[in-house]
Amino acid sequence: MNININIDNLFVELPIDFKEALKTIEINGLGIIFFIDSSKKLIGSFSDGDSRRVILKETPLPKMIEKNSNFYNKKPHYLPFNCQISEIWTLFHQNIKCVPLVDNEMNVVDFSTPSRVRKFPILQPDIGDDEINNLLECANTGWISSQGRFIKEFEIDFSGYLNGGHAVAVSSGTAALQLGMLALGIGANDEVIVPNFTFGASINAIIHVGAIPVLVDVDPETWTLSLRAVEKAINENTKAIMPVHLYGQAAHIDEINKIAKNNNLHIVEDCAEALGGTYKERLIGRDGNATCFSFFANKLITTGEGGMVVFKDKKIADKAKIMRDHGMSLQKKYWHEFAGVNFRMTNMQAAIGVAQLKRIDSFLSERKSVFKRYDKNFKSNDQLSLLPNNRWSENSYWLYTILLKEFTEQKRDKLLKALSGRGIDARPGFYPLHKMPPYKKYSDGSDYPISSFLGSSLINLPSSPSLSSDEVDHIAQIVINELEILK
Repeated sequence: MNININIDNLFVELPIDFKEALKTIEINGLGIIFFIDSSKKLIGSFSDGDSRRVILKETPLPKMIEKNSNFYNKKPHYLPFNCQISEIWTLFHQNIKCVPLVDNEMNVVDFSTPSRVRKFPILQPDIGDDEINNLLECANTGWISSQGRFIKEFEIDFSGYLNGGHAVAVSSGTAALQLGMLALGIGANDEVIVPNFTFGASINAIIHVGAIPVLVDVDPETWTLSLRAVEKAINENTKAIMPVHLYGQAAHIDEINKIAKNNNLHIVEDCAEALGGTYKERLIGRDGNATCFSFFANKLITTGEGGMVVFKDKKIADKAKIMRDHGMSLQKKYWHEFAGVNFRMTNMQAAIGVAQLKRIDSFLSERKSVFKRYDKNFKSNDQLSLLPNNRWSENSYWLYTILLKEFTEQKRDKLLKALSGRGIDARPGFYPLHKMPPYKKYSDGSDYPISSFLGSSLINLPSSPSLSSDEVDHIAQIVINELEILK
């Protein structure tokens, strides 16, 4: 792999200085560059062979290469950006070293080389015609802000999907966590138990309601809250437990419910990564006093940004709806019943959500296929372990995650860098909260061994539902090859 290969030294806009063109060909190491116009539309190609022919035939040498120059190839090889990998390899077998990937307008989207077939993002949203039609309705009717029919419809549909609860649409998954706690009366000097291994939104929401996060380690079998650590952390100031269903893997929610009931505690479930997952054959998200979901672009369904908090108690849900809108009374305009927040979802976001929710079963099925294909590739590899698997839950198939055995954080990062060079947008697992500057003061001083181990050993692989079996196989084989190199 040549680390100098990137889209900027492969695709250049005309006109270009002749010597600069030769220099760019030398930098990328592929023996070719491609010419584009200002809109990135593919115009032609210029190879080191073309340059030799110019040097031999042209006297004097041209100073510039112009769009109307007659010595570059105006019919270069290219393929559609959504072509099959087999089509790309057919050109490679013809000794073509680089293939531009273009859209329907001939604009360059990506490129392929034998070492980097294409860019595979970690996740891509799937926005269809119904989503676009709903957005057009919002635009045409003028209902683009936080009022409009789609918000209520999305809340009703979401509660219906979960088979119960009272859904309140909000501006983000983090806002869902924060509003959930505010509506439950969690605030200053209250302690909230949270796993040390989770995304920062979990602990940030606790801090921003004025409560005190209490970090506990996670279970090595599920990567979610350790029940023993939870029980040990409870004291007279504890107000709530925040289980996080990490990477779509269900926490031991029945046992957590029992602990909470015995100690008169609230449960605020962080289900941001777990929509569609199941726990003992029931959908994740019905057990907490407030259960919180995210609709960020990489989630199972998306509204761009956005979230949902689902309450067991309708009175608390009604209170939350007032609080999310600055705390203003529903009966008396500009009269504030609470010191509220502005966590409103827009009608345009909800319009996308309504359409996305109708497709949730197909999204789950497609993602499950991607996960199972990865499993097939990796199950016999002794350098890694797969996501937790048990009889009492089913993952939500959010991000395909593997655990690297006997890897340091530095070695893990070398693998990520190598994968990036091959076009694979792999990501590290979350870092343990207690190691990061804003959260160190909430540590109890322990090493949090499971969190620390997972934080240095996990990677996430591209998990878009649109990935074909060939693409998953291709990504998996690159991972296996790079693991062998790092042995």
